[in-house]
Amino acid sequence: MAVLQPLSMVELDVEHKPNKEIQTIKEVRCSIPFVEIPFHPAKNAIALFLAELLFRSLRRSEPDEDLFQFLEKSIQLLDCYELGIHNFHLVFLAKLTRYLGCAPNIESGKNTYFDLLNGVFLREKPLHAHYLLPEASRNMSDLLHTDFNTADKLKLSRTARVELLENLIEYYQLHIPDFKGLQSLEVLQALFDS
Repeated sequence: MAVLQPLSMVELDVEHKPNKEIQTIKEVRCSIPFVEIPFHPAKNAIALFLAELLFRSLRRSEPDEDLFQFLEKSIQLLDCYELGIHNFHLVFLAKLTRYLGCAPNIESGKNTYFDLLNGVFLREKPLHAHYLLPEASRNMSDLLHTDFNTADKLKLSRTARVELLENLIEYYQLHIPDFKGLQSLEVLQALFDS
């Protein structure tokens, strides 16, 4: 069970039978052991949140080497991450959109309103209800121009961070079929409130 923690990277030996929905696992091995995630409360909460997010958003059955590389590097980075831990999950959500095929257009990031439905920044309010007001749009633009190496430079108040996370969740709900709310969101928010 210690091997099967949230975001654990494992190798499986599976007896595959084409006519069965559930396959038989012969052996489970940890491919890259964690150093901090299981023992660091914030990293553990982020791992739990990201594991649920990935479960709800990844529905493909075909291999995707680029997505796998992104996930593997991100998980390893989370394990050794020091600065900007409060923004890690936000950067992860923003970067993951690229691999899910719904990345926002960041070239239009100087405009006033972010249109969640179409993933673009606009000068005027769109004609639907799924958009961000100017301050939230600036925060979204700043986030979309941030990577893991500069996440600590993304200065957000607690309220702005919660709002940005809620906006990203809405973006996922609008762009990923059958994406539901996340139960681990409350745990993550409670941890960062303290």
